[in-house]
Amino acid sequence: MFDNTERFHALSTTHAHARELAQRVSDLAQLLRAHQEVLLQRGMNLSPASLESLRALERQLETFTGQALGLHAELRQLQALASSTALINALLDPPEVLARVMDTVIELTGAERGFIVLRSPATGELEFAAARGIDREQLSRADFTISSTIVNQVASTGAPELTSNASSDPRYQSHESVIGFALRSIIAVPLKVRGEIIGVVYCDNRFLSGVFGQRELDVLAAFANQAAVAIQNARLYEAARARLAEVKATSELMTNIFESVASGILTLDRDGVVSSCNTAAAAILGCQPDAAVGTPLADLLPASANGALAACLARVRETGAVEHHRLEPAALDGPRLWNLVVSPLRGTDGAAQGVAIVLDNLTESARREAQLAEVRRYLPLALVDNLRRVSINEASGQERVISALFADVRGFTSFSERLEPEALMRIINRYLSLASDAINLYDGLVEKYVGDAVSGLFNTPFNPQQDHAVRAVQAALNMMYDLYALHELLPPEQRLFYGVGIHSGPAVLGNVGSPERQEYAAIGEAVEVSRLLQENARGGDIVISAATHALVADYFVCEAFTPERVRERHDLTVAYRVLRRQKRAAPLFAET
Repeated sequence: MFDNTERFHALSTTHAHARELAQRVSDLAQLLRAHQEVLLQRGMNLSPASLESLRALERQLETFTGQALGLHAELRQLQALASSTALINALLDPPEVLARVMDTVIELTGAERGFIVLRSPATGELEFAAARGIDREQLSRADFTISSTIVNQVASTGAPELTSNASSDPRYQSHESVIGFALRSIIAVPLKVRGEIIGVVYCDNRFLSGVFGQRELDVLAAFANQAAVAIQNARLYEAARARLAEVKATSELMTNIFESVASGILTLDRDGVVSSCNTAAAAILGCQPDAAVGTPLADLLPASANGALAACLARVRETGAVEHHRLEPAALDGPRLWNLVVSPLRGTDGAAQGVAIVLDNLTESARREAQLAEVRRYLPLALVDNLRRVSINEASGQERVISALFADVRGFTSFSERLEPEALMRIINRYLSLASDAINLYDGLVEKYVGDAVSGLFNTPFNPQQDHAVRAVQAALNMMYDLYALHELLPPEQRLFYGVGIHSGPAVLGNVGSPERQEYAAIGEAVEVSRLLQENARGGDIVISAATHALVADYFVCEAFTPERVRERHDLTVAYRVLRRQKRAAPLFAET
């Protein structure tokens, strides 16, 4: 039995032989006609039956040649259809499939041009998908010469359309797109998949009539059935690939988020076995993430933590409620503090799949808070409270303009001679606490205590303030107000007064001391002048420099005087006593 290739070659040979025989018969008939007159002159004539037989043979050969030509064309179309269908069904890239389909359509029909429209899955509208003999610019033009009526009709009815001369076809006389563009041969077939029309294949010829016949329609319809499946498969594959890429990207994102979360995250199955564990959780538990997965959580926890946590997990599984739990497992380096948020883990169907745990190690934080609580008893409050947000480099040495306050208790030396040490310390601490509270109230930094004196700094790196001079003076006033209130509670012999000096100027701030013990301090003009001004203050006086007065004159009533103690500061020719707040002064920052 011949295969398609052998049949094609046999038919080609038969067609060639028929054409050769027809040509010889035609040549013989012409030769006989040319010699017929010569024979008549000599009294001879050809038999009418012979000429008629020759004519009949010629007609039969012409018919046979035409049939052989048709069969040859049909076999060529079927061969192209078979090979193209197999190739198309092997492709999965939509643009490549459409291009191959379009090439095959043109080859099968011999059309001048053609295109494919597909129904959009999102909108249901027909959209151009591929074209031959038509570029993208033509497709977007308003006067694009195709019959949209025929395309829409095929798409809606599912019936193919064929016309050998659309301009004279009575079915299309009322269609402007056909008559106006003088379309000739048109063929259009639907693309169907399981009874659903997903698009249309359209071909035409604007210049020749009769290009397409029933054979082209049958071949194109058969091919369209296969092409529709290939196109649909490619579109489904592309959608699945896009969905897979989206799922993969989402999975990678979730994995990255899962690994980058600072908190530890664990998931447990119904039996309490770890099903997932991020890096943070593994670090808290002291193991590797891969080693944790598949291990019962009880085996990863210290023995002291299992009992309380097991009860918590059981309640969450039973009630489905979220629970917050704290564990303090023992360790060689001391107790740990873990904070857990335990919640039920559910599947897509809502059924319980296990438990999810968010785990935070608060051990270092708790230790730090305990240390800071202890440190607050000895260090300035502003320094301690800002340790979390200020870089340690800012404590290593920095020059800036500050306002320095120096307050000394007047008469303390003679007072201390009359009291027992225990009573003396109790009383002086009340005075120093009062001064410290006033400095802290306006966000000053209590620098140090020197016997019965206290110093405060405003506008350091730990308490940056634009209105540092105003804050320093207001703190001194509050100190005096609180002092008089304290006097109401003390016997007359224990009533002491402050002398306060304030100066705004440059100073170098940083840690000073030995490697074993350091403290934060200010060195320079601001500190030196504030102490010197304090020496010029009487009990109950607040004395400020001219530099500070220039910054606070709009807020406070002051009186100028000439200081008596200036030492080597020959530029200290005037100072100011602060009397009270201005009645109509703008509100202070701390009071707004």
